[in-house]
Amino acid sequence: MRILIVYESLWGNTKKVAETVSQALESTATVNFVDTDSAPNVVEGYDLVIVGGPTHAFSMSRKSTRDAAKQQDAAVHVPQRGIREWLDDLTPVETPIPAATFDTRVDSPRMPGSAAKAARHELRSRGFDVDSKPVTFRVVGYQGPLVDGELERAATWARNLLNGPAAPPL
Repeated sequence: MRILIVYESLWGNTKKVAETVSQALESTATVNFVDTDSAPNVVEGYDLVIVGGPTHAFSMSRKSTRDAAKQQDAAVHVPQRGIREWLDDLTPVETPIPAATFDTRVDSPRMPGSAAKAARHELRSRGFDVDSKPVTFRVVGYQGPLVDGELERAATWARNLLNGPAAPPL
């Protein structure tokens, strides 16, 4: 089984979740783990695509929200293209490929919106089979760290992706 994990991370929290997902799947699959700047625009040949990013302004980040994070000197890394732009560049698939999405967002106050839900919609419009629910991993404040237990939830979620569309509880 070949799995592609594409992530966008500004503060490192989403990257930590993506790394945990990758590590949880490496024993049962060949995993290609890449950030959005390095992600391929053609994903034919993969058996599962997992996409993760931070929730900014109720959805996937935009250049303007990434620039704002950079101006505040808050972001550790600011990608040239986020998951929004990567999905815009992604070639639609001819045969549906299973896909799953996750996001990171602030734990308190709980805000509406989800980068994972928006990414799920975009993947579906490009022909992906996105039956699993989008999953959110919570972060303390905007910069993190992740809330205690979230990396364990990420590993459980990843393993469940291979066994069915179950998401761990919040």
